[in-house]
Amino acid sequence: MFRKILVAYDGSDGAKKALNQACELSTVMQAETWAVAVLEHLPKYAATVGEVEETQEQGRQYLGTILVEAQSIAAALQVDLRVDQAAGQAAQTMVRYAQEHGFDLIVVGHSGHSAVWGAFLGTTADKIVRHAPCSVLVVR
Repeated sequence: MFRKILVAYDGSDGAKKALNQACELSTVMQAETWAVAVLEHLPKYAATVGEVEETQEQGRQYLGTILVEAQSIAAALQVDLRVDQAAGQAAQTMVRYAQEHGFDLIVVGHSGHSAVWGAFLGTTADKIVRHAPCSVLVVR
């Protein structure tokens, strides 16, 4: 049924649950599975260009670390997980990534790092469900 699965991964407990569920589906359906981490916290008003570049590099390093962790989790479940990084607002970026790369399922944790603000503004999962070009599985 699903041939290409995209996991929104931020290293949170919710994202780890989503990754585990995606790996189970991947095994059953023999689907290609990807985890994408989004760099979204950049300084709005930086004093120098160097400050922006330094913040971006720190963010990329952090995302690289959590994506290696995701690959280790998937490998333990015997799933070959491909990973990527993207920059932007998390929900919007995941929706666009799924559309541009032809995913037919997005798997996302119910709550991640934005759990507190989600009660006021809507969670990343809420926004992905509303705008996704494909099926979405929200894992609790």
